[in-house]
Amino acid sequence: MANNLQDSVQQPSFSYRELVDALVDRGYLVVDDFLSPELTKALRDEITELNRMGIERAGIGRGGALQVNDDIRSDKTQWIEGETSAQQQFLSQCDDLRSEINRHLFMGLHDYEAHFAVYEPGSFYQKHLDAFKGRSNRVLTNVIYLNEHWESEWGGELAVYDEADQLIERVLPKGGRAIFFLSERFPHEVLKTTKQRLSIAGWYRINSSTGSYIDPAR
Repeated sequence: MANNLQDSVQQPSFSYRELVDALVDRGYLVVDDFLSPELTKALRDEITELNRMGIERAGIGRGGALQVNDDIRSDKTQWIEGETSAQQQFLSQCDDLRSEINRHLFMGLHDYEAHFAVYEPGSFYQKHLDAFKGRSNRVLTNVIYLNEHWESEWGGELAVYDEADQLIERVLPKGGRAIFFLSERFPHEVLKTTKQRLSIAGWYRINSSTGSYIDPAR
């Protein structure tokens, strides 16, 4: 399976320059078919099996301050560690993109981290920022959707707001689609879903620590 999957992986259907230009012009970009159908399916199968085995509810905060709050978010998450061929290929594609962004924008992106996210029917994530100015090393967020099919009446869209808190985008979680946005600039929320919603959330980070340690720890 790994060899067949590797042979089927395609480069993103958009140019890296398109993303670079969008980040400069407006700070975000929605991309269809960021992942090939084969890689999307392989990752969807993995998250489905992980969920069947049992993954943990997502929390708010990090480290010792981590806590589950049903009023803010109700998804379940599992960090992607590159343990399978599909995960390795996904992480490699995202790292290639990191290198291209650094080459054109000199953003100093140091690494990339991501987790699977499962939203069961009735789940949501209230409006929030992924990073606060000067207080986080997360610089660029991406969200990639894994469901094979999605209808607009099922909900579960990612609602994205500008810095004046005006709605600017509602992204339907169509399989293979991705959105990229500057983490400090765009409040966003996952609207309540009526169907199981599968995705990956990831962050490109700078090294804001001393020595060889990344801060904050994941």
